[in-house]
Amino acid sequence: MTYCVAIKLNAGLVFLSDSRTNAGLDQISTFRKMIVYEKADDRFMVLLSAGNLSISQSIREILQTERLKDHDEDEGVTIWNAKSMFEAARVLGATIRKVHDRDAGSLQQSGVDFNVSLIFGGQIKGEGMRLFQVYSAGNFIEATPETPYFQVGESKYGKPVLDRVITPTTPLDEAAKCALVSMDSTLKSNLSVGLPLDLVVYEANTFHTDKVVCIDEHNPYFKMLHGNWGLKLREVFDSIEDPAWNGGVTEVPLMVASERSLPLKKISTPDERLI
Repeated sequence: MTYCVAIKLNAGLVFLSDSRTNAGLDQISTFRKMIVYEKADDRFMVLLSAGNLSISQSIREILQTERLKDHDEDEGVTIWNAKSMFEAARVLGATIRKVHDRDAGSLQQSGVDFNVSLIFGGQIKGEGMRLFQVYSAGNFIEATPETPYFQVGESKYGKPVLDRVITPTTPLDEAAKCALVSMDSTLKSNLSVGLPLDLVVYEANTFHTDKVVCIDEHNPYFKMLHGNWGLKLREVFDSIEDPAWNGGVTEVPLMVASERSLPLKKISTPDERLI
């Protein structure tokens, strides 16, 4: 399994992915799930992938040369010459459909679903930054100010902290920290997600970045974050008062079913029993 998260902010973009893949408890491997496409002073794009590894690897390899062929006017468009991120996302969608047409039937015969989930974001000169989540059918949705981040893979463990912290005005470094906390929560709760991590932080309108980091178990910042996050959570938890059953924070009585407050029907036949 995997966990990837990407965040779109006014100040830039943050991308983070783990690198664990497995085909059983005794077959755990490490593969990069992030790839950066960069053309100096013209475009900067990042692709994150989750799902079937063979499918995502095929998509990544073909994407760099795949051309849109939906209409005559699209002929010759690749991610390297697309005029907008939306157009580049359409190239990605076409690539997914090409791999589906080639491989889905054989996979189905082997009992394997065509399963891939992608996050694709970046900036092409002449427009603002854009971020998309792309599905197995090749269709996609775009991040908005109301939904400024996307996750694929084991998303549920890391989602709460993102919901509480991330807004479009969040500074880049703070968003990177939040993404790492989100990943740490996922690592803590799910063994199918694992180190090392790949982190990219992109500042708007620069079309390049030097903030590209591979984080392993020896990384001092991540070790500090992991320890402090657990410690601070415990401190906050301990600072909250325990329930006061005779008053205080639980002064309003609970509604308890009883013969007085909620008459219970007497069961007279087996057919009337609650299951």
